[in-house]
Amino acid sequence: MKATTIRRWSLVHTWTSLICTLFLLLLALTGLPLIFHHEIDHLLGDAPVLRELPADTPHLDLQQLVQAAERHRPGDVVQYFGWEDDEPNGVVAIMAATAGTEPNSSHTFMLDARTGEAVAMPSANGGFMMVMLRLHVDMFAGLPGKLLLAFMGILFVVAIISGVVLYAPFMRRLRFGEVRQHKSSRTRWLDLHNLLGIVTLTWALVVGITGVISATADLLIAAWRNDSLTAMVAPYRDAPPLTERAPASDLLQIAQTATPGMQADFIAFPGTRFSSEHHYSVFMKGDTHLTSHLWTPVLIDARTLAVTAIGERPWYMDALAMSQPLHFGDYGGRPMQILWALLDVLTIIVLGSGLYLWWVRRRAPRAVLRDEVAA
Repeated sequence: MKATTIRRWSLVHTWTSLICTLFLLLLALTGLPLIFHHEIDHLLGDAPVLRELPADTPHLDLQQLVQAAERHRPGDVVQYFGWEDDEPNGVVAIMAATAGTEPNSSHTFMLDARTGEAVAMPSANGGFMMVMLRLHVDMFAGLPGKLLLAFMGILFVVAIISGVVLYAPFMRRLRFGEVRQHKSSRTRWLDLHNLLGIVTLTWALVVGITGVISATADLLIAAWRNDSLTAMVAPYRDAPPLTERAPASDLLQIAQTATPGMQADFIAFPGTRFSSEHHYSVFMKGDTHLTSHLWTPVLIDARTLAVTAIGERPWYMDALAMSQPLHFGDYGGRPMQILWALLDVLTIIVLGSGLYLWWVRRRAPRAVLRDEVAA
């Protein structure tokens, strides 16, 4: 590779890395506890704990759970019901002052599906893990914060690619993985930086790209609403406002009949951003590691309970649904969590060593740097 080409790639790598490094350090540090969020919730006592009841205790129907939620938070409306795989006797309820209230202003808790008892979920509304999540997702800045982090993610991907381009000619003079222990501290850190960068290359690209996709979630959901959802509810465009809603009791059976072999992941009630003013939206998922993260929306008329549409998944919503669990290592259980955490720590070292190398390079005489690298 020509010297001028190397210099250009070096400039790209240096400045894309410098611009995004502090943000990436924030994301890597906050992402580490988020990998183990379930375990940390239990350790901190923030995980909901349901009462011990006989195994054959029947579940209440959905309308009874809606009424239980409304008794728990009078004046609020139910926005969503959801289910967690590790708590089959619980239903996650999200409520707010209005159906269209933005997510950060909603309140989340769990309902015991057998008794309707409300159980607090502190980490979903505040506390250490919520602070970590908000810092990781939007830095408490809403959509502008998400878009800024998405841009930093793009710079991170460019920094990775440019680093690979620079690594190839650099390693022609060394054995793979060699760290020159007899050289200066800066040279040793340069070799370690390059080695760890290559070791974490694939993971960093995966996490960087899925992070960019996740950061644009609001825009992707808005596109889905304007495209797919608008088409599905087009017959209701001129319908009068909904004044009476049918009970939610049979929603799950209706949706399961419409999508055999699938199970409900969450229900969006009328007026929320995942439904329309006239529909319940039941989001169904498959039963494999892959399909359990892919949603198929079933739109049910909120007055008649007739299925009016079964949505096709646009590619960008599939990308969003698959990117979020992959970003946090949620696909492969504990082994994948440990691997993700190890690679996260190595990435923190890569980012920190990159800052150190840049700072030392600024202060060292150019001739000394040239002699060290050439040695």
